[in-house]
Order: sequence, then structure tokens, then C-alpha cells
Amino acid sequence: MTLAIIGGVLWILGIIALLVGIFPADQALAVADRVWPILLFVVAVTVVAELASKAGLFDVVAARLARLARGRTVWLWALVVALATVATAFLSLDTTAVLLTPVVVAMAVARKLDPLPFAFVTVVLANTASLVLPVSNLTNLLASDALGGHDPVAFLSLLGPSALIAIAVSVVVLTAVFLRRLPKRYADATPPAVADRVLLRVSAVVTVALLPLLVIGLDPWMPALAAAVVLMGVFAWRAPRALGIRLVPWSLLVFAGGLFLAVGALEALGIGRITSVLAGSGDDLVSLWQVAGVGALAANGINNLPAYLAMESVAGSPVRLAALLIGVNAGPIVTPWASLATLLWHDRLVAAGVEVRWSRFVVLGAVIAPVILVLAVLPLAL
Repeated sequence: MTLAIIGGVLWILGIIALLVGIFPADQALAVADRVWPILLFVVAVTVVAELASKAGLFDVVAARLARLARGRTVWLWALVVALATVATAFLSLDTTAVLLTPVVVAMAVARKLDPLPFAFVTVVLANTASLVLPVSNLTNLLASDALGGHDPVAFLSLLGPSALIAIAVSVVVLTAVFLRRLPKRYADATPPAVADRVLLRVSAVVTVALLPLLVIGLDPWMPALAAAVVLMGVFAWRAPRALGIRLVPWSLLVFAGGLFLAVGALEALGIGRITSVLAGSGDDLVSLWQVAGVGALAANGINNLPAYLAMESVAGSPVRLAALLIGVNAGPIVTPWASLATLLWHDRLVAAGVEVRWSRFVVLGAVIAPVILVLAVLPLAL
């Protein structure tokens, strides 16, 4: 089933719960008041990223990184790692999975390099680097009120060391597995063609200006929406055919909205009693490992967003909530359905003609995820 169909089913279940009185209307309104800024940010940043991609921004950046590496694969590898980390941190993991993956694949193919190692960089870091900032992941935005609001300093002070560990573990394992299989040098390729340099320059300026605005404490939807409006205005002038209803991630909106409604109904039915037993209590190291591990297992069993929503109410403290984020952000890299970003990544690879076996993804994730869970929780206990 597609995301839209699943989301539609969840909406129906949530509405039934409302009609029969299981889910009180005031609680549903409270959920809506909480999630509308988050969903608005998701729409706005998606529009910004899509239009910047249409302008050729990601292609040009990737090509310049390849030129900067001067034909040395190890430097190109490091630069792609940096690009995937920054894109995930500031523009969300879905941007990395959907927009950066085909760009990196095309860049590698043009230089006669195996694209699969670079594709794995994007999908793994899309998940594990999503611990960096509140805007990096939908789950972070949901947790941000309990972790200092939209203050990135407060978020980083709590989760920054864990995020660094998650990224470092990912990079070490990916490098050990893939880099030795690539040739040490590559020949440069023809720079990508740019259809409209005005659009490219405006997209670059807007995107660069947006990055710091997302981390100065404003509600993230505000600068993201402003950036989206500016880019839509410029595209309406220069390339109106690029605008359309497809820029909006409707499937994700339907899925996320239905999920919020359905989980709210489950909480009204008392699902918290079950999750509290599974997640335990306490802020000691073992307890933090428990909540992170249960979060990761739930995310790989169903999906990271419902796993977070189901366990959020029993996190209990900022450090336990941070441990839960480690579990549901960096942990869901074992099963294909654990993260929406992974499914989107696979779709883009198929569209690009790159074959990837899910068994390879599962084995790699089964190595990386447990190490991250064990090590990334340690700073929280300290």
C-alpha cells in the first residue's frame, strides 16, 4: 500500500474514534494545534528543496565537490559525507534521501565510479545524522518543546555528542566496507548544464540564507515558508511550468496527519500503560539503553514515526526523550520500512536504474545500528 492509502486508513480509524467518543474532541484539537506548525515546515522545506533541485543547485554543488577533490576518491568520499550530513542536518533527512541520492548517483556514474557506495552514504547518514538539529527530523520537531523549544543550542547541548557519535560510527563502518572497493582516482566529467543561471543563483542565495535562519530560535516554519514564497515567486517569473501541486508532499501529509490522529486515539485507549512497561523508567545508563533499544526495535518493526509517538508520553525526562530519539532516528536502518527516508531512497535508486539488494541494506544496518545505540547513549548518562 502507498503512504496515501495507509494515511487514509489511519484517518478513517481516527475519525471513527472521534465519533464514538474514544478520542475526545478537545484532545484531537490539542493534537492539531501541536502538529500544524510541524507539517507546515515539512511542506515549506520540501518546496524549497524541490525548487532548488529543479534549478540545478544540488547538481552544481556535487560537481564542484568532485572538482574540489581533484580526482582523488578518498577526498570525494569525505566531501559527499560532509554534504549528506549538512543536507540532513539543515534540510531534513527526506531531502537527503529524495534529492541528494540521485544527484550523488549521477555524479558517481559520470566519473565511472560505482554509485552504490555513495548511495549508501546518503541513506545511512540521512537517518543517523538526523540527530543534529530540531529541523533534521520530524521526530525532533515533535520533541523540541520538551527539549528547550526551538532553541538549537539547547538541543545540541543535549544531543550533540550523541549525534557526533552516530555520524562517526556510520562513516567508519561505511568507509571500511565500501571505500576500499573504489578506485583511488577518477577522471573528472563535464559540468552539469544549467538552464537558467538566474534561477540557480537565486536558489543558492535563498538556500544559504535559510540555513542559519533555521537555527536562530525562530519557529522553523517561518523562515522555511518565507524561503518557499521567495523561490515560488522567482520561478513564477522565470519558469512557471516548474510550479505545480506536485511540489507539495501530499502522501507524507496524509500519512503523518492520519498517524497523529490514530496514535492520539490509541493513547486515549491507554497504550501508554503498555509502552511504559516496555520502556521502563529511570535516567541511569541501563534504563537509557532500554528506552533507546525499545524505540529502535519498535521503529524497525513498524516505522520510526509511530514508534516515537507511541513512546513519547513515557519518556519522562529530557535525557530519556533524547535516548528515545537516538533509538527512533539512528536505529531504524535495519528494515526497509523502518524509515520513510529509506523507502524514498530506494524509489529514487530504482528510478535511476541502480539495483540494490535489501539483504545488503539489512546486514549493514544490523552492524551499524547496535553500535550507535550502545555508544551514542553514553553521553546522556554522563
